Amino acid sequence: MAQKQGLFKQGNKSALIAAIVNTIIAIIKGIAYFFTGNVAMFAETMHSLGDAANQFFVFIGSALSKKAPTDNYPNGFGRLVNLVLLGAVIIVGIMSYETIKEGYHHILHPTESTGLAINLSVLGLAVVLEAFVLYKAMKEVLHETGIKATGFGILTNSFTGLKRAKPATKLVFMEDLVATLGGIIAIIGILLSYFAELHAAEGVASIIIGLMMFYVVGRVFLDNAKGALGETDQELEEKIAEYIFTNPEIKDIQTLYAIKEGEDFHIETKLEIDPSITVAQADDIKDRIEGKLSEIKGVTDVIIEFDEDDGVQTWGNTIHGDKKNDSEEK
Repeated sequence: MAQKQGLFKQGNKSALIAAIVNTIIAIIKGIAYFFTGNVAMFAETMHSLGDAANQFFVFIGSALSKKAPTDNYPNGFGRLVNLVLLGAVIIVGIMSYETIKEGYHHILHPTESTGLAINLSVLGLAVVLEAFVLYKAMKEVLHETGIKATGFGILTNSFTGLKRAKPATKLVFMEDLVATLGGIIAIIGILLSYFAELHAAEGVASIIIGLMMFYVVGRVFLDNAKGALGETDQELEEKIAEYIFTNPEIKDIQTLYAIKEGEDFHIETKLEIDPSITVAQADDIKDRIEGKLSEIKGVTDVIIEFDEDDGVQTWGNTIHGDKKNDSEEK
């Protein structure tokens, strides 16, 4: 029990906060829909329910992925968060379909909904709460990627660093961005329906919200499918290579892979050194490089192999067989 509690303490905090907030929002929206029958409110209720369930899964998956390796699973459980997220998108996909279907039926058979004050009050509150969670996710993105920003820079820089954020944080960011925009779209649909008597506008808003949810499904599926397969991070590889070549004993890099293991990185590299270096010297070099790479945020495992220098430059001429040397390109 103590071990499980310790794991959950390591779960993604943004996902947990988002899950709790979205659960509260879903209940409030559901009550409002029950009394008003507003289709845009139905769409937002389904959206918040999907987000809440998704983010609870994300929190649990991110916590369990921190579990230490066992004899049966010596490589650890890092990719478990990717597998959980792949399962979680199914929930959002179902909610998206129901939202679009309900919007389509409302466009074909538009009806006048009631409870303008209730709908606008609930959606307004929801937008504020979703924007708060989105802001927290933006801050988490900046924290995870090491980007420093204040004021309006938090907004712009969070989009810049989103690609390198952890899978769980990225999902929370995208879902709450869509949720915030979806709340605004729902408000616009309700206002058009009430004041301009365009009752089909609520159905259109529902379809737009559903399509945005499907976009999140697609993005999350593709990102986590790559993570489950073990995608490499070329930006991190370049950063590591730059450090490795600051060690004069290293003549070349034969191979270098920074493989994503869920929220962490597994580093594997094969380096060429002068054949005259002794085993003891090589061991010292290995310890020094391994220690430095282990200090990089997110790196949990480093494997270094040595080979004697063959006099042929590999790194820079081809990286994973597809990246040409600058001088060669020129």
